[in-house]
Amino acid sequence: MTVPTDPAERHRVVAAAFTARVRNASDWDAPAPVAGWRARDVVAHLVEWFPDFLKTATGLTLDRGPSAEHDPVAAWQVHTDAVQRLLDGPQAGTAFRHPMVGQMPLPDAVDRFYTTDVFMHTWDLARATAQDERLDPQTCEDLLAQMVPIEDLMRSSGQYGARVTVPDDADAQTRLLAFIGRDPLRGRQ
Repeated sequence: MTVPTDPAERHRVVAAAFTARVRNASDWDAPAPVAGWRARDVVAHLVEWFPDFLKTATGLTLDRGPSAEHDPVAAWQVHTDAVQRLLDGPQAGTAFRHPMVGQMPLPDAVDRFYTTDVFMHTWDLARATAQDERLDPQTCEDLLAQMVPIEDLMRSSGQYGARVTVPDDADAQTRLLAFIGRDPLRGRQ
């Protein structure tokens, strides 16, 4: 899979990979690699944090589906469709000003904060539901290169676990997952 650089197209590709895992999940209560989370909690995380973040920075409100607790498939589909409409439509030109991250073009903010999160959580959902765990190697390499210089800031946010030790010659995906606090070398749940 080659991930495009255009934010709208990147979201389309990354979200499609996550959507495939959502549609093929059969045990929504299976434990996820994030401590205390189940597979449905991976979806809940993505559909719950981003709408508030977006509204704070832009005043825009995304369509909301059912709760991921009750229907994770529908919750995800409504949410991802709303994000894609935002990126493809005229609202993509809305000013993005967030008190914690500053000002930037809205598509860049969606790409930097949200699409990246979807990309990384694709592995969590795949691992929880025994599906294909492979992520795009170049995107893994690129994200790791961007994150390593700001490791202290990332860790202080409380959004990332402690780095897991993996061999120095591990592939980019393994190193990225270990960097964000996952143990990719431990067997499936």
